[in-house]
Amino acid sequence: MDGAPRVPEQRRPGSAAVAEPEATRFGVLGPVRAWRGAQTLNTGSPQQRALLAALLLREGRTATAAELIDALWSTEPPSQALAAVRTYASRLRKVLGPGVLVSESGGYAVRGLGEGALDLATAQELAAEADKARGTGDLRSAREALGRALALWDGEPLAGVPGPYAEAQRVRLEEWRLQLLESRLDMDLEQGCHAEAVSELTALTAAHPLRERLRELLMLALYRSGRQAEALAVYADTRRLLDEELGVEPRPGLRELQQRILQADPALAEPSAPAAEPAVVAVRPAQLPASVPDFTGRAAFVDELSEVLASASEAEGRVMAVSALAGIGGVGKTTLAVHVAHRARSAFPDGQLYVDLQGAGPRSAEPETVLGSFLRALGTADSAIPDSLEERAALYRSVLDGRRVLLLLDNAKDAAQVRPLLPGTEGCAALVTSRVRMVDLAGAHLVDLDVMSPDEALALFTKIVGDERVTAEREAALDVVAACGFLPLAIRIAASRLAARRTWTVSVLAAKLADERRRLDELQAGDLAVKATFELGYGQLEPAQARAFRLLGLADGPDMSLAAAAAVLDLPPEDTEDLLESLVDTSLLESAAPGRYRFHDLVRLYARSCAERDEQPPSEREAAMSRLLDFYLATAARVYAIERPGDRTVDHLEATDRPGQEFVDDARALDWLHAEAACILACVQQSCAAPTLRKSVDLLLASKDLAESGASALRYGAVTQAARDAAAALGDAHAEGRARTTLAQVLSHAGRFEEAGVETERAIELGRITGDPWTCGNAHNEQGIITNCLNRPSVSESHLLEAIKAFRADGNRPGEASALCNLSRVLVSLERVSSAIDLVREGIAIYDELGLTFRLANAQYALGIALGHDGRHDEALEELSAALYTFTVNRQRLWEGTTHFRIAQVHLSTGLPARAAQHAEQALTTGCIGGEWMRANILTLLGHSLESLGQTDRARACWRDALAIYECAGSPEADRLRGLLPSVAVL
Repeated sequence: MDGAPRVPEQRRPGSAAVAEPEATRFGVLGPVRAWRGAQTLNTGSPQQRALLAALLLREGRTATAAELIDALWSTEPPSQALAAVRTYASRLRKVLGPGVLVSESGGYAVRGLGEGALDLATAQELAAEADKARGTGDLRSAREALGRALALWDGEPLAGVPGPYAEAQRVRLEEWRLQLLESRLDMDLEQGCHAEAVSELTALTAAHPLRERLRELLMLALYRSGRQAEALAVYADTRRLLDEELGVEPRPGLRELQQRILQADPALAEPSAPAAEPAVVAVRPAQLPASVPDFTGRAAFVDELSEVLASASEAEGRVMAVSALAGIGGVGKTTLAVHVAHRARSAFPDGQLYVDLQGAGPRSAEPETVLGSFLRALGTADSAIPDSLEERAALYRSVLDGRRVLLLLDNAKDAAQVRPLLPGTEGCAALVTSRVRMVDLAGAHLVDLDVMSPDEALALFTKIVGDERVTAEREAALDVVAACGFLPLAIRIAASRLAARRTWTVSVLAAKLADERRRLDELQAGDLAVKATFELGYGQLEPAQARAFRLLGLADGPDMSLAAAAAVLDLPPEDTEDLLESLVDTSLLESAAPGRYRFHDLVRLYARSCAERDEQPPSEREAAMSRLLDFYLATAARVYAIERPGDRTVDHLEATDRPGQEFVDDARALDWLHAEAACILACVQQSCAAPTLRKSVDLLLASKDLAESGASALRYGAVTQAARDAAAALGDAHAEGRARTTLAQVLSHAGRFEEAGVETERAIELGRITGDPWTCGNAHNEQGIITNCLNRPSVSESHLLEAIKAFRADGNRPGEASALCNLSRVLVSLERVSSAIDLVREGIAIYDELGLTFRLANAQYALGIALGHDGRHDEALEELSAALYTFTVNRQRLWEGTTHFRIAQVHLSTGLPARAAQHAEQALTTGCIGGEWMRANILTLLGHSLESLGQTDRARACWRDALAIYECAGSPEADRLRGLLPSVAVL
């Protein structure tokens, strides 16, 4: 350059505008930091950060030089304090840019603190938002706002900032954080999240032992979780600590809570605040099915039921009205109830709930499942819904308190199923339909619904078919409704078929009904009347529709996917969907959800009777079920292979004739397995016969994730036991060995080790007889795990060495890695920790080589245990944390809980009892491999953690619970635990 003045370049019209400078943001709820956009700015030395903090906490107001000197040094400023302040301010001005730190009136201020510029201001706004939401009863929004406010804290406020002013502000901000946390936890309990709150409260009371409000919340959370003894123990610990540290008694609120717990005050079992709050959302439920446009007759019943509902909906209504309609299937109970409910909608402005309780089927809806659905419909978050039936019912009644809601409980099995679903206060009402008279449903208005009168029946028929056709053939129409036994469902199906076929006359339909050989007898025999009605609809199906109807009814599952139906029918998915949708149009099939179909329970029974009667040749029934079994087995094997690449299990499964369903990614494969759990297990149980027994057992092997996830463990175990019994009865040693090995895994997960050992002993013998490589390897592997849990490490070592040998002979490298990791845990028990670490690293090398990230978690879990025993606690926590993440992502809930237990062990070993207690609580909440035995282990560890925190009474309560479990199971751990429990009065 020549040194001449540089002329700025002129921006041409249409050229890009200069970018706006990015806003500066500040943080004080942690280290004092500043950002410009995504860039972190250097805020300088601790004293410089102290100056910035003092200015930021004034939120834009000017601070004089004297005030800043006092904030930084209080009564002992250095001789050049004013110069130092000016230097710090100058340096900060350069870093922050022009217009941010300004000089005013002999002092300084930070300008431009707009929305989101200071984390403290944002937290204050969110806290105010939470207060406002709570004041209006919107607990859900209040909790969310407080959660966002608390998430802004990043460690200790003003961390590393010196000076008396910073210290005073740290104390203030920490106290405010605890108040916000207490407020959020209080709302957690109001919304029924007591089980989830116990873990957090345990850690908080350990960190802040003299904070009585936290102790009070912990007592309430424990009590509502069914842990009364521990709740009382918390009070005893608190009282002793306050006396020792401060020489005072607990505050009155805490003493009152203890007395209420001792008296088992029923009010404590439910949220104390207005219980409608958990469900306050903008949307109110409106779940009533559509009322049929051709509703006919039933005038007296409509008036009677409407009058009962009015008694609840009146402003001065003091009762919770319940009406129970009873009658045979197809008599029109649901249609009448829906019609009456729609008429009464305006009297129940807070919503209407509906559920089909499936009481006529083999598996009626569980009340706790229904309550979960209702609570979600009323606005309750999933995380706030408790697990047990009693807790859900209590929360449900609380949510409905003060609201006017109408319930329609359709197709109930009995009064026991209905009782937990009824509101507990006035203003609400329930309509119940069932095939049985609910004489044991206290306070219910009972209505017995009979068939229609001839005039009503003819009127219904006419509305559907049309006036012109019925008028032309009135006598034939009367014959039709009479042949239908005046049963509304039969009339509706017959009339709909006739209306859909314009070439038919009423006389043709009447003649068809007259030809039915057993129709009249069946119509007079209770539920057989429904079968006769369906026979009419079935007779009008096209051949392809009729075949689909018959074959789909053979499967036991609660519903069926389109892909599974295509397998049953041996048709392409497109053709299958057309057939199923046409059956939906005839009302012989229901569309449960997009791509899923189900039969009404009675229609399924009728479809099976048609298959037994009409399916020719009869072998086609077995072929259809075999295709379904092949579909499930091939697809489950595909999921297994995706989850466990290189595992030879899939190579040892029975061959299938169908390829199974394909998946675009791993997550969808696992989603499929869990979505189809009930259908898969129903298919296994249904297929435990000679021709398909081995495939059904192999389907259990391929779907073992269902047992390990915990979601379907009980059902999986029952079906596996049925498969074992079937194999033993048929003398199929191959299938029996596999079933016993699988059953042993289920029993082991449940902590029933003695029973599991019996199964594996027999499985090992059967594997030796059959030479089945899968049984030989897996039975020894499982027996090694079981005997180690039974404190027989030498025996365990022998079995695991046999397992490794068998897996290597089979070329099953993942199986070998699994056995190596299991053997490492045995060596830990034998104090051969160095060898244990070497073995598990061999297993990890195999998993890494195969790319088995899912199963690698099991190896990391084993390595964490070994490292913990070797005193390498930081490494142990790193491995266990990695395993925990993988188990959580893959929905292995039982392994997730078990890993929390192991992390708790490490924390306790390193002198961090508060963290240990927190992870132990999470293990109790989540559940673990090992069932009640493992629960006792967790309670024992939790007791040790609490004892280290000075909470001896609660610790003993945990130990007493653990001892009861050990003694019930006859576990040797009971003797060791008794030494921790001196003779003390039971609370």
